[in-house]
Amino acid sequence: MPVPAVDLAPTHGCLRCGARIPLADALCAACNPAGLEQPAASQAHGTVFAGIALAVVAMLVAATIFVGGVGPFDGRLVSATPADGGIVLTLAVANAGRRDGQATCRVWDPAYLGNPPVETYVRTPSIAAGQTLTFTQRVVDLGTDARTFAVDCSR
Repeated sequence: MPVPAVDLAPTHGCLRCGARIPLADALCAACNPAGLEQPAASQAHGTVFAGIALAVVAMLVAATIFVGGVGPFDGRLVSATPADGGIVLTLAVANAGRRDGQATCRVWDPAYLGNPPVETYVRTPSIAAGQTLTFTQRVVDLGTDARTFAVDCSR
C-alpha cells in the first residue's frame, strides 16, 4: 500500500479562522472568497511602525505640555545636623522656571570617592515659579556625621 505524500512546506494560521495556509498568504480561501490581493508583510509592518512612531510623538507632546516650563532648579545645602540616627538636611531650592513644580535633589558626600557613592535623594515640596523654598528632611543614607554635602536638583 503506497504512503500518501506529505507537504512539508512551512505554514501559518489564517488571520481570521486559524486554518493552516502557506506563509505567503494572510487569509485562507474560505475567508477570502473573492480572491482579493493579500496585504504584503511590508504593509503590515509599516502600519505598526507608523502607529508606534505616532504614539511616541504624542507622548512627547503630552510631556511638553504637562512638564514644560518647570525648572531648572538650583539647590544648595543650608545645614546638616546629626539627629536620631541620621542627618537633618536643610536645603534651599530655587525654581527658575515659568511653572510651579517639584524637584528631586541628589545629596552626596563629594569627599568620598568610593563606589557606590555615599548619596541620597530628596523630593522637594512644590516650589512656586521663580521662588526659592527652604525645607528640612531627615535622611539616614548619609550616616550620622555632620559634614559638607554637595546638592544637585533636577526635575
